[in-house]
Amino acid sequence: MHRTSDLNILDCRRLPAPAELLAALPVTGPQAALVCHSRQIIRDILAGRDPRLLVVVGPCSIHDLEAGREYGQRLARLARELGDRLVIIMRAYFEKPRSSVGWPGMILDPALDGSGDIARGLRLARRFLGEMLDLGLPTATEFLDPVSPQYIADLVSWAALGARTAESQMHRQLASGLSMPLGLKNGTEGSIRSAINAIKAAAQGQSFLGIAADGHAAAFRTAGNPDCHIVLRGGTDGPNYSAAHLAAVGHLLHRAGLPQTIMVDCSHDNSGRRADRQPGIVAGVVGQRLAGNRSVMGLMLESHLFGGAQKLAGPPGKLRYGVSITDECLDWISTERCLRATHAALAEAAGGDKIAAPDRAVVAV
Repeated sequence: MHRTSDLNILDCRRLPAPAELLAALPVTGPQAALVCHSRQIIRDILAGRDPRLLVVVGPCSIHDLEAGREYGQRLARLARELGDRLVIIMRAYFEKPRSSVGWPGMILDPALDGSGDIARGLRLARRFLGEMLDLGLPTATEFLDPVSPQYIADLVSWAALGARTAESQMHRQLASGLSMPLGLKNGTEGSIRSAINAIKAAAQGQSFLGIAADGHAAAFRTAGNPDCHIVLRGGTDGPNYSAAHLAAVGHLLHRAGLPQTIMVDCSHDNSGRRADRQPGIVAGVVGQRLAGNRSVMGLMLESHLFGGAQKLAGPPGKLRYGVSITDECLDWISTERCLRATHAALAEAAGGDKIAAPDRAVVAV
């Protein structure tokens, strides 16, 4: 008989069921409390009940756990200091969408050599998220594979669907069942309507195929995710964070019957993929917020210990420490200066009055 299946499959390796990995690396009580608390704070920001600015900041991707830990330690200290004005969330991305080819992220290739040890990648990602929570630092990630959330989503406070996946029916179905607030990016060409349609779809109950905690195939029904918002990341036509752009997006959201809540991604096409432009974008967007545009509830920055990016070529051990292997990142010194300047501008505009009691700070002392 002629073979009709698996003609291009080289091998098939068993992964642990999600329940197995969660049992091996269980969420602790303090970690779960921080995740729940920080998710509620983000919901309050989206609803306008918390006037602070949400900032998702960190490496474009996590490829070196030691450098990621050092970055997280620095960010946790800064988040505690600036927590009365800024709610700072650690960007911890383990899956990388690709326009053509390239390193797919730590979950799919943790050794950075194409060996594809996904079981190890899932363990490393889950352990890293737990370590960030132990620092008192909430985490953010992008979900690319519809299976991976079963292994790590309980440790994530905010998530994103990227420009390439927000139009995917599969990912909109996934978003409808996620437990955390979610940002959906405009399309790579700049389409706002695709993101608006994604938000509306994610808010509705959906039915789809997936895997259950025991690893078996399952049919899921969801209630819909009410805590979704748009993320502006620019497009092929250029940036989309100007006052005119924000007003136009706010109008489209209003016409669609959606809250006018907008996060601006200061990287990607908004910066022309030039990391050193991000502080100027932050200053401009914060200036619009201070001028009265309350639709801007958050910012996203790509930042690492050292600036720029490096190519993944040759032995991974030859890579420079703390430098991105995906998109360009802003260096730590410039990141800290940018966030301190943002905090100072918000504090000055408020006359220095405190707006968050200590027990509302996200980061635990």
